[in-house]
Amino acid sequence: MFNQLDMAPRDPILGLTETFQQDTRPEKVNLSVGVYKDANGKTPVLQSVKRAEERLLKAEATKSYLPMDGSAEYGAAVRELLLGNGHPIVTDGRANTAQTPGGTGGLRVAADFFHRKYPSARLWMSDPTWANHPNVFHAAGIETTNYPYFDAAANQLDYESMRNAFHNIPEGDIVLLHGCCHNPTGADLSIEQWREIGGIVKSRALLPLIDFAYQGFGDGLEQDASGVRAFCEQADNVLVASSFSKNFGLYNERVGALTVIGESSEATAKAHSHIKASIRANYSNPPAHGGGIVATILSDAALRKEWEEELRGMCARIRDMRSLFVDTLKAKGVKRDFSFLIGQRGMFSFSGLTREQVEILREKYAIYIVNSGRINVAGMTESNMDRICSAVAEVLQG
Repeated sequence: MFNQLDMAPRDPILGLTETFQQDTRPEKVNLSVGVYKDANGKTPVLQSVKRAEERLLKAEATKSYLPMDGSAEYGAAVRELLLGNGHPIVTDGRANTAQTPGGTGGLRVAADFFHRKYPSARLWMSDPTWANHPNVFHAAGIETTNYPYFDAAANQLDYESMRNAFHNIPEGDIVLLHGCCHNPTGADLSIEQWREIGGIVKSRALLPLIDFAYQGFGDGLEQDASGVRAFCEQADNVLVASSFSKNFGLYNERVGALTVIGESSEATAKAHSHIKASIRANYSNPPAHGGGIVATILSDAALRKEWEEELRGMCARIRDMRSLFVDTLKAKGVKRDFSFLIGQRGMFSFSGLTREQVEILREKYAIYIVNSGRINVAGMTESNMDRICSAVAEVLQG
């Protein structure tokens, strides 16, 4: 029976990483997959994470199952990080959190919930969006479409087109938003724009899902959450999928969450019960270790301070790489203006490179970038920057 199958299409990001790993050229550089690299080109384990793991190992007394929605301590820590200490949404019981296997797991649980309870709703995604978003929702049986988001010619957010589109999305449909550090463009909404979109979502009776994968990788933990919080002040019902792969460096631990915010504590309890039903039919209950690390760090003042310092260091290095990339290209004589990269936030940016140029970089120079031209700035280092920019300059010159 298996011989009758066709090969599944390669994933545009992880499939490219597989090719990268098979490449034997020692000078190869991977700017495709969204993984942070330090100045030595390594993905480090944070010291705060190491200390938390030591505590967990000493205190561990059981390997029994967690509840379907995970650890209550973890859920409380996630809500505090998302909404802030003492936020009325939390104190009024309007938010509940399920622990999930990564942010992608949170998105899939949300997708299953949507498909079960709102089967006729379409899901609207930004154009462009993370390459895996359509996969997740199509696999759950949800029809997807796009709203305008980015002006590629001007290399900036196209807010007017986005806002106009939201006014015309049919009532009851689902809208997917990026909480900060938009993937793949790095272009984010302002707080005022977040607030306005929240009002439109409420007036149009739309159901919003926010993918919040990069908190702390833009301007800081509180600043990156400010737009989401402004949105939640306007919209009555919100789902937020959080990921802690990037900001805690817990990529292979698969640590995520899905937080449900309802217009009342009763509405939240009802929605959360269906979230748990979706979890039970999928993976039954979440893994414990990664969530335990996050909860331990966020609940201990000393560990949290150390983690926040490490996170600020990662964020600062990414900003430095943006500036160094722009400056080095200019020094190489590149005439195209790449200064827009400095104003973007997070790990990713649209470079404006064409698919043909990306393929030349990969085949001739062993520099791996996804076909859309999205670059993972966090994969750049002081030691590989000159080579990257020399290759880009040569490719742009044709």
